Amino acid sequence: MSNLQDIKNRFGIIGNSPLLDRAIEKAVQVANTDISVLVTGESGVGKENIPKIIHSLSHRKHNSYIAVNCGAIPEGTIDSELFGHEKGAFTGALATRKGYFEEADGGTIFLDEVAELPLQTQVRLLRVLETGEFIKVGSSKIQKTDVRIVAATNVNMLEAIQKHKFREDLYYRLNTVEIHLPPLRERQEDIPLLFRKFCVDFAEKYRRPPVRLSKEAEDILKNYRWPGNIRQLRNLAEQISVVETGKEITPSVLKLYLPDIDKANLPTLIPNQNTSSADFASERDILYKILFDMRNDINDLKAITLELIKSTASGTTGFAEENASLIQKVFKNSEKLQGTYGTQNQGNIVIKENLTPSNPTVKPLEIQTNEDYEEAEVESFDNEVLSLEKIEVEMIKKALEKHNGRRKLAAEELGISERTLYRKIKQYNLQ
Repeated sequence: MSNLQDIKNRFGIIGNSPLLDRAIEKAVQVANTDISVLVTGESGVGKENIPKIIHSLSHRKHNSYIAVNCGAIPEGTIDSELFGHEKGAFTGALATRKGYFEEADGGTIFLDEVAELPLQTQVRLLRVLETGEFIKVGSSKIQKTDVRIVAATNVNMLEAIQKHKFREDLYYRLNTVEIHLPPLRERQEDIPLLFRKFCVDFAEKYRRPPVRLSKEAEDILKNYRWPGNIRQLRNLAEQISVVETGKEITPSVLKLYLPDIDKANLPTLIPNQNTSSADFASERDILYKILFDMRNDINDLKAITLELIKSTASGTTGFAEENASLIQKVFKNSEKLQGTYGTQNQGNIVIKENLTPSNPTVKPLEIQTNEDYEEAEVESFDNEVLSLEKIEVEMIKKALEKHNGRRKLAAEELGISERTLYRKIKQYNLQ
């Protein structure tokens, strides 16, 4: 087995991160086998180096190595590119053409961005992996190929399978061994080394003095998130090498090339896969509707009770008949309600009625005479209404005091909407 540092030097790999070393060691271990390998990692981490290491250390090293960017080939021609085609198979097929699998027979094919393959092509690829057989486009002849496949992707393959964008059986055939390359933010100790190497290379290329990092600038680079990984770092080094010739790079200079550098350490909010803002809005609207309906029912109940107590005998009868549906709406779901309310000629009310779900209909009012009943009952009710208002005022005051006058928080504390709270404040003159 080759020495790890020798392999890094041979393929221009820079870094001493344990995660990077582990990925290279796995590539060395599987190189002498024929098993399929899936290289995973974010865009720009250098996944293309792993299949080169595997091929160069395998028994296939003297045969062809072909790298194919699956995402760059149009869907209509990718089958022809991979498996070849016969003359006249489609418009423009003027001659028989060999595909990559035929050209690389005995060697290695690197399928970069394999998750971008169309489903139809995935079926063909699965057959190659399982039997080593393929058919050219426009042909009926089965051909054999002996190819080692190494694939790479920056896509979450399990999510792609769930979304029916990638075949599960193909995934497990490709993923015999997975080699994961870490993102640059997990290799902080390697960032200054990479930056210096890039700056030296670009200084030689453009024949300019190399730039250097101040200690503060180096710390900033190490703590930056690097969403574009090594590719982004290389582009930054090239820009700075061309523009900031021979200068010491300070944090103020870095901000000119990385405008979002001050936000680099902020956490990223990742939406839950099972929920969305639309779901939350829908649930909120339903809750609001329930609360408004409850409030309206309570207000209707208050209005009915007040009218029944304060109306005259003839007025009450007319009110009950005119509002029969309203009374039914308010009381129809009350299991325990067995109210007595009624009217008397002089304004005293004693109405007897039993409203239950099994008997939701409003019956005719039974009128009784009782000189002393209404006066005491109305007084008691008025006192109760006044005490309830007083309690409500106190609750609103305490909520506003607790939250230092912030009405939104006070409304949440009280379990009502801000609009309702504004109306209550105005009603009770709590400004």
